[in-house]
Amino acid sequence: MKGQLAVQDQTSPRCSRTRFIMYASSVGSGATQRGRFMGFQESAARQTSQLDLLAVRILDIGVASCALIFLAPLMIVVACLVYAVDPGPIFFAHRRMGKDGRMFPCLKFRSMVTDAEARLKHLLATDPEARAEWARDYKLRSDPRITPIGNFLRRSSIDELPQLLNVLRGEMSIVGPRPIVEGEIERYGRYFAEYSRVKPGITGLWQVSGRNNVSYRRRVALDVSYARNKSVVLDLRILAMTVPAVFLARGSY
Repeated sequence: MKGQLAVQDQTSPRCSRTRFIMYASSVGSGATQRGRFMGFQESAARQTSQLDLLAVRILDIGVASCALIFLAPLMIVVACLVYAVDPGPIFFAHRRMGKDGRMFPCLKFRSMVTDAEARLKHLLATDPEARAEWARDYKLRSDPRITPIGNFLRRSSIDELPQLLNVLRGEMSIVGPRPIVEGEIERYGRYFAEYSRVKPGITGLWQVSGRNNVSYRRRVALDVSYARNKSVVLDLRILAMTVPAVFLARGSY
């Protein structure tokens, strides 16, 4: 299995089917032990070198800076559209969990109405199906809070472009686990310590593996697997997989 990260969903009806996610061949030598967690089988952790961390930071700054310059005209247009469709703040800063458990304001273009929190509380109090879906996924497939343009921004991942500023500020990385809210920590259980070893990312294994089509249990497995095997080569592989994933909008809503 050298050069591969094997994640096997033992909870699937087809337990024998193993999905392999390629990662840097250097990981293979450091991930010799194998075990199971949360019903999945995968490699044990490797030590991330200081050189790897420096290379990842250089990659983050380079990619984020170039992307902001190149995408600035698009971001200006989007900002105008967000305000025109639903006057109010252009950006939405949601408190998310960062490296070492530090909270930070995760930036996005606002894709919801200004009274989104009040609408969510009312919906969860009056709709049992929506309440169950929210408890399971922390997302709603048919979310009444989303503005007309917000749906497009989410499906295209354009709403996440302001997170490039989070990357430059050192709060996020271009590639990493999903930035989660405080209420999701219990879903990670004892694996939260491993999750929080690295910075959350704009893209990552979850985003290129189906996004919202992936069960929450598998999301956790992918996040922890990334944290255990982080390297600049793995980041480059995930970045290459991100382009088709964004254009095809797999699992986005």
